[in-house]
Amino acid sequence: MDDITGIFDDMLKHYGSTDIADAELKKMIHEDPEFRASYRQWCDEVGSSEKRGFLDYCEEYFESQDSIWDNLKDEYDE
Repeated sequence: MDDITGIFDDMLKHYGSTDIADAELKKMIHEDPEFRASYRQWCDEVGSSEKRGFLDYCEEYFESQDSIWDNLKDEYDE
């Protein structure tokens, strides 16, 4: 499971956009049956649909990034 989230993280960092990363993920799913199976398993494990799995991950990822910046800002303000 860590492997697939590592791929997600790399895609988000590389493409810098959820839309582009999502399009690339769909391409990978279509082209690589082994990756498709891993993605399906990951979605089952986290309780998300295959359609929304990556997008849900992106939302959580960006929320966690925002909270890091908020924490740093709070520390700086003090």
